[in-house]
Amino acid sequence: MRVLFVIKQIDYEPQGILHLSSVLKAAGHQVKLAIVAQEDVVAVAKEFQPGLVGYSVWTGGQHFYYDINRRIRAAVDVFSVFGGPHATFFPEMIEEDGVDGVCIGEGEGAMVDLANALEDGSFDPDIENWWFKLNGQIIRNPVRPYVADLDTLPLPDRALVYEKDEPMRRSKIKHFISSRGCPFDCAYCFNHALFEIYRGKGKRFRQRSVENVIEEVNWVRENYPLQFAVFVDDMFVISRDWVAEFADKYPQAVGLPFFCNVRANMVNEELAVNLKRAGCVSVGMGVETGNDRLRNIILKRNMSKEQIVKACLTLRRAGINVVTTNMVGLPTGTLEDDFETLQLNIESRPAFANAFIFQPYPRTELGDLAQREGLMEGTFDDIASSAWDTSVLKFSPQEKLQIENLQKLFAVTVEWPWLLPLVRRLIKLPRNRLFWLIHKLWKGYTIKNRVHPVSLSLREYITIVRQFMQLD
Repeated sequence: MRVLFVIKQIDYEPQGILHLSSVLKAAGHQVKLAIVAQEDVVAVAKEFQPGLVGYSVWTGGQHFYYDINRRIRAAVDVFSVFGGPHATFFPEMIEEDGVDGVCIGEGEGAMVDLANALEDGSFDPDIENWWFKLNGQIIRNPVRPYVADLDTLPLPDRALVYEKDEPMRRSKIKHFISSRGCPFDCAYCFNHALFEIYRGKGKRFRQRSVENVIEEVNWVRENYPLQFAVFVDDMFVISRDWVAEFADKYPQAVGLPFFCNVRANMVNEELAVNLKRAGCVSVGMGVETGNDRLRNIILKRNMSKEQIVKACLTLRRAGINVVTTNMVGLPTGTLEDDFETLQLNIESRPAFANAFIFQPYPRTELGDLAQREGLMEGTFDDIASSAWDTSVLKFSPQEKLQIENLQKLFAVTVEWPWLLPLVRRLIKLPRNRLFWLIHKLWKGYTIKNRVHPVSLSLREYITIVRQFMQLD
């Protein structure tokens, strides 16, 4: 079976698709990747003649892929399937014209089973993890158990992307994932909703062995440029024993600097020391909001301001730069709450304070609250593909303008707090490209020098700047 995956653009390695490609190839299928931003994907489909075409979709990007799928189907007779977060939590997209199947949750076994069945002509719609639409009828199947042992999966098929995209192949920064799932129930996150789908189907958090992770990193370094590893796990530090083992083995076996994600109320001196000993240069840490009610009642983060400030201090003292993530424009929140978030970041002194505009994603607890309480303008279909652009919540026009402008000026104000009185005035101005440019330039500088520091040639630097300035 020929399987074609279609993605809009390459920002960094699409981990899910790389894992799907590796298991499909291991099962004897042919896999190809088409990138909309780089080529005529319809022409690619005509030449490749796939029997199965797949799309991994985030909420906000589904309409783009619906259109691409219709164009491909007009040129090639294919079975079209959708997976990813939007498909998992909004499988009703199966009703959309041109959607033959929707994969819910983990897709490795599901994709192999479907490709096998389509290839040998034994297709039966009773395949776990799939919703299918056949002759106008929708078949809804349950999910299979989680993959219990992640080490049993083949390493992700990185050649699928690296041989297709030269900038990604040449990049000295590459992305890895050492685990799946998260044990926490933050109201804005999909992990709790995913656990409900998989209740009784296995552990919600699973981690690869240290040896398996080291094997992948070393394989990439042996075959492609690599100076810095970025671990994109939701939470890299769930198991203190795993982190300690990683700190013992990774420096000798690999020895490359890396970035990972942590949680403030899990940070202590021992963890910070082990991370630094392993080679950690920078971490991401969710602050989300400075307001106690929003953070602990609405978002269910269950941590104090004091824990956040102390965690930042502990990590900084160990020589690790902290990137905080924050949300402005939260449900039931106000502009003054967002300034409280700004103040907490000023006290925490991160290397970079990343701010996002809250998006109420479907099937998350907070997304459902926003919809149920009538806090949204429109529906989930109105959510933009970027969390840097605009809010879909109901605020007064002036407050919405100020929230959206504050997001652009958030990081520079944290870095230079004396700007705060000026920023309070500037955010009342109409939306403009200058604020966006300030945000992009400062973010680019801090990522290059504080978060993912690598040596770059002039050519590499120009390539990265071009890509970065094109992203939302």
